[in-house]
Amino acid sequence: MQYAASELSPHERYKLLISFVLPRPIAWVTTIGPTGTVNAAPFSYFNVFAEDPPLVMFAVNKRPDGRLKDTWTNIKRTGEFVVNLADEPLARAMHESSGDFPPEIGEPDYLGLKLVPSVDVKPPRLADAPWSLECKIWQVLNVKDERQLIIGEGLRFHLRDELWDPKAMRVHMEKYHPIGRMFADRYCRTDDRVVFPAAEGPKKAAAAD
Repeated sequence: MQYAASELSPHERYKLLISFVLPRPIAWVTTIGPTGTVNAAPFSYFNVFAEDPPLVMFAVNKRPDGRLKDTWTNIKRTGEFVVNLADEPLARAMHESSGDFPPEIGEPDYLGLKLVPSVDVKPPRLADAPWSLECKIWQVLNVKDERQLIIGEGLRFHLRDELWDPKAMRVHMEKYHPIGRMFADRYCRTDDRVVFPAAEGPKKAAAAD
């Protein structure tokens, strides 16, 4: 079975992409509005893709009625945001924050999420998030005026203490339970893990005597 992308509607392409590219990480982005209202919204068109500088990218599309989302409006004005990750204890609140909130009602306040000040940017971070990254805009790509691909440069990492071994620079995976996005309102847990031995590539021929 195959489809030419040019022969599909945008919605059909969307269905093919989100139905198979699974699971997807979720950027729970906090921004600050012009009156100080803190917005928190999840985006699963998201990932990291560089470390020098540390870069993250997520996509913000327009609302179905054509309105700009608060996240993009706030970032366009301030150039700053925080990417927070959600784990199992925060999963339901993260999902609920995807609802249609008016700009004057902040999701963290409405959902009872604790906020703490950031260090290098004005938008606060979510206090209970296992991992947060303070960011400034690095580049924005405008996709047909319907979607913005926001590339952020990470300025400061925040980690939940019990999740990280600072000497080995490794996460304690037995304590970290991130949530992934499937499609529609479906999510997945990530505790069923597979470990393979190190990949070696082709075996080298034994040296001749």
